[in-house]
This record gives sequence, structure tokens and C-alpha cells, in this order.
Amino acid sequence: MLTPEEVAEINLLNQFNLSNTREGLKIHDHDASPETVAAAARLHERGLTSLPDGGYLTSLGLDAAEHAQTLITILRTR
Repeated sequence: MLTPEEVAEINLLNQFNLSNTREGLKIHDHDASPETVAAAARLHERGLTSLPDGGYLTSLGLDAAEHAQTLITILRTR
């Protein structure tokens, strides 16, 4: 079973645009939920993103985002 923290991290990985790796994310404390802000920090701590508030995907982060987005696509296919 996934923890709420892992779900938040997967949701954040799914927001990255994989067709343009030069497009990152910026997580603003005043706009994002505390769960999203914390997820962004954890992804950075694990080396998946370039900055604690989003940034760009690292090589490892790109792999993770590709897998996360593929899984969501598979699950949503009828």
C-alpha cells in the first residue's frame, strides 16, 4: 500500500512535461498545499529534481517520472 507521502510524490512527478525536459516546475509555498511542498522537498532530497521547490528533473527523476506517467496511463486505459 502506498503512503500519502508517496502518492503526493507520484502526483508531483506526473505534473512534469516529459515532451520538454527544459520545462520544470516551481512549487510556491503560498499556492501549493503543505503536502505538495513537502513532496517536492523529498524528491529533491532523493536526487530526482534539481531544486527543493521543484526545478528540473534529474536523469533519475526523468526515469521516475516516465514510469509514474506510464503507470497512470495504463491504469486509466479502459
